[in-house]
Amino acid sequence: MSLTGNWSYPTTIKFGAGRIKELAEACALAGIKNPLLVTDKGLADLPVTKAALDIMDAAGLGQALFSDVDPNPTEINLAAGITAYIAGSHDGVIAFGGGSGLDLGKMIAFMAKQSRPVWDYEDVDDWWTRADANAIAPIVAVPTTAGTGSEVGRASVITNSLTHVKKIIFHPKVLPTVVICDPELTISMPKAITAGTGLDAFAHCVEAFSSPHYHPMSHGIALEGMRLVIDNLPRAYSDGTDIDARAHMMSAAAMGATAFQKGLGAIHAMSHPIGAVYNTHHGTTNAVCMPAVLEFNAEMIKDRFELAASYLGIEKGFSGFRDFVQDFNDSLGIPRRLSEMGVGNDRVDELSVMALNDPSCGGNPVPLTRKNLAALFSAVI
Repeated sequence: MSLTGNWSYPTTIKFGAGRIKELAEACALAGIKNPLLVTDKGLADLPVTKAALDIMDAAGLGQALFSDVDPNPTEINLAAGITAYIAGSHDGVIAFGGGSGLDLGKMIAFMAKQSRPVWDYEDVDDWWTRADANAIAPIVAVPTTAGTGSEVGRASVITNSLTHVKKIIFHPKVLPTVVICDPELTISMPKAITAGTGLDAFAHCVEAFSSPHYHPMSHGIALEGMRLVIDNLPRAYSDGTDIDARAHMMSAAAMGATAFQKGLGAIHAMSHPIGAVYNTHHGTTNAVCMPAVLEFNAEMIKDRFELAASYLGIEKGFSGFRDFVQDFNDSLGIPRRLSEMGVGNDRVDELSVMALNDPSCGGNPVPLTRKNLAALFSAVI
């Protein structure tokens, strides 16, 4: 089976090894003639980014680059990106990289010509209708990791630099017009990033599958996404040049982000404030929190995971799945405690309040409270 395809769900996706060569065609399809390529500081000088810029230049699209993007991007990064976008008279964005580059690139395209502060478009009720939809610039997304799935998402996570709170900014037109998923771009990922981003995709699928909300399409996508991660993340971790495993992981990442339209839960409600306060890697933080949250939600999710475990080739139903997740983490070098990532136990009450205010809470099968969140944080720190 050839791992190459042209897909139209949930947006136009050009999937397959070597398809970064079609970057100029993707820009043309999106109606972009003068793009700003947005990526993070770590990627800016790497060969994959230079190759993308060379493709742009050869097609007469210039080589405009903005890379002042922190691992957890803030409104300060956003303001700088908008300044660069306007100064260059750009008409669209190539969001390039992992979650941080993709998220900020999407927000630059969204916010460059809006009249209100970014926080006015938080994913609350219908706040997205406040935006001028006609002013949102087109986006071409090019992921270089397999985890967040932001390339197929309608939102971005931006950290408020003053309050250290992560906010989800949403608008339907933030969904990129064209996505290039080229697994060759992920080959150079270090083992730790391969594991952390891959487990981020896994967490998206696990939480979507656990969510009590009714969304059968996302429920099915979440189940197959889990299988792809289980079968392929160990291969990609062991041998970064395994292009088939890398391709399947890129699919799983996009599937996880599509699936969590059904909802997220306590894993993300916890990891968002931890990342905002301690600047930890998002996917790795999710992975550390996952076993405790599965145990916490056990009574509400065990029946559906009894069936899922069989499909996933895991014995002993829910208890087998729960044990598998911890063993899976261990095999991929994930810490068992957040304290190993620099997280202290002196701010549990503060983190619990922040988590309770996170929109991910709404998808958790067991209602979350300040008390039970504090107990969860204590269990993983």
